[in-house]
Amino acid sequence: MKLKVVSGIACVVVVLLAGILGRNVAFALQWPLFEALRTTASIIFAVVGAWFAIIYPERLKKSFRGGGTTDSNGQGIHRLFTPIVHSTAILATVLIIGVVAPLLKQFDWILSHKDIFRGISYGLLVFLTLWQLATVLFSLIGPDMVKRYVSRQDRAEEAAQAVMPSRKDNSPQ
Repeated sequence: MKLKVVSGIACVVVVLLAGILGRNVAFALQWPLFEALRTTASIIFAVVGAWFAIIYPERLKKSFRGGGTTDSNGQGIHRLFTPIVHSTAILATVLIIGVVAPLLKQFDWILSHKDIFRGISYGLLVFLTLWQLATVLFSLIGPDMVKRYVSRQDRAEEAAQAVMPSRKDNSPQ
């Protein structure tokens, strides 16, 4: 719990500092970073979506057919689905910024206070980047779940082989 609070406070401080220091960074220099963020969010969305389809194909089919739900491994689905939702939100935010920013540049009041809006934009960029970083870490859960499951199966198989003699050992010589 303390780690979450400290991490949250650190993120708020970093975003605020980015907003203050980013007042002198032109939006033209910020936009490629927004595009990179959009690309990263798209990749995470696709990769985790593929993991979801591979690991839970029956659950996915039931969702689209309107079939009944089962509670088997619901936590695993939640852990895999979270990065998809977060990446979607990040993608939507970046897309909206891409549409709204050119429109805002048409207002004289915005242009006369552009350093403030540059700072807001840069702070938002850093916030979205930190959020995407957390999402990337969350996306590692899928492969880790599969790795742990396979490892558990391998250990169980090795334990069974240690107790039960293999058929090759029972052959007459």
